[in-house]
Formats: sequence, structure tokens, C-alpha cells
Amino acid sequence: MTAALTFDGLDSVVLDIEGTTSATGFVVDVLYPYSRERFGALLAERGAEPAVRRAADQVREAAGEPAADAARIERILGGWLDEDRKATPLKTLQGIIWSEGFARGDLVSHFYPDTIPALRRWHAAGLRLHVYSSGSVAAQRAWFGHTPEGDLLPLVEGFYDTENAGPKQSPESYAAITAAIGAEPARTLFLSDRPGELDAARAAGWRTVGVRRPGEPYFEQGVGDHPEAACLDELTLTRRTP
Repeated sequence: MTAALTFDGLDSVVLDIEGTTSATGFVVDVLYPYSRERFGALLAERGAEPAVRRAADQVREAAGEPAADAARIERILGGWLDEDRKATPLKTLQGIIWSEGFARGDLVSHFYPDTIPALRRWHAAGLRLHVYSSGSVAAQRAWFGHTPEGDLLPLVEGFYDTENAGPKQSPESYAAITAAIGAEPARTLFLSDRPGELDAARAAGWRTVGVRRPGEPYFEQGVGDHPEAACLDELTLTRRTP
């Protein structure tokens, strides 16, 4: 078991989702198949909607196939899912599908048992909570809005993805979030299971914790030289005093 960690003088906590607050297996085993089954209908029936059309054009550009029709785009998306590629248009279309699935009650998000109590505890202590995930903002909002314990959106101040912030292993993305949330980098703590993301956040001046949960894809890789926690219960976070 890792030792307890204390971080004083914080303003903001930014959380990854998969592998940090929630099980990657749930996303892969439940959400990915749900979206795979619905890409075709979304592209064929709602291709004229601005968000769908824009994402489809981004798929064509990324694949180098400007004439790709809806059926071909569906196959490309399926291939990206098989590769677990963090492509923005894939995440956009998944976000549309998942948001509607959560709203219908088809889906309920997953959180590790220690996560929701920790989020409530930190929020009550005056810390500003944000989310930065490769999943689209729409998917993130649906995830936090439809949990086993109800709507957690009031706990979270802001949501960031690869479109409104940038790639998760780029320090510039974390600098962009710093500018958006208006918190000093040294008073911002980032929680993630991926060492490349932690390195990028630290390069932008953030404080970091690697969350290393057994069974997650990055568990064996470790978190490099970042402070390590096995669960959020091991973190004691306090807000800066005026």
C-alpha cells in the first residue's frame, strides 16, 4: 500500500477519468460496443446535423479519404475503436451517442468506490474541480450527470477535452487549461494514471499524482517519478488560505 499524500495550498484539482476515477474496462466493454452499434445510424440518418457533419469531415481528412461515404466512415471509426485511438472526431461522435444513451437511461456511468466521496469532500473544502479527458466534453458531462449516485455535475466547474484544450501529452494543453480556469499552475493538482500526461502537466507547472489502480492498463508501467496513490482516499488536499 502506498503512503498517504498531503497537498496544501491548492485552488484546483483536475481529474482524468479512465483509470483514475473510473474503470477503463467499463468504457471498453460497455461504452465502446454501445457506440459501435450506433455509428451507422447516426451517420446515415443525421449526417446533416452540424456536429455530425463536422466530425465526418474530420474523419475523411484524418483518413485521407475525402470521398468516403457514411458506410466507409463507419468502418474507419470501427478500426479506430479497435486501436483505441484517441481521435477527436471519434470522441465527438461517441459523445453524441453516449449522451443520448445516458439521457434515455440505457447507460449509467461507473466510478470507483473511493471516487465520489473524495469529490464531495474536496468540493466541500472549497477546491475547484475540473475534468480533462480524451472523451468529448459532451461525453464527460453525460458521465458525471448520470452516475449511480445521481447528478454530480454541480461538483465540477469545468470540462476539457482534446478539442478545447489539446492533446493530453502536450504541456501546451495544460497551459491552456490554466488560462481557462484562472488558477496558478503551482496551485493546480492533476490526477491521472498515464505517465505521459503527468509529465506534460508537470512541465506546465502543475503538481501531479499518479493514480495506480490494479487491473488498469497502465498499472504495470507505473507513474514514473510522480507521487503515487492507489486510490483517492490516500490524498489529503487543502485549499489555500487567502
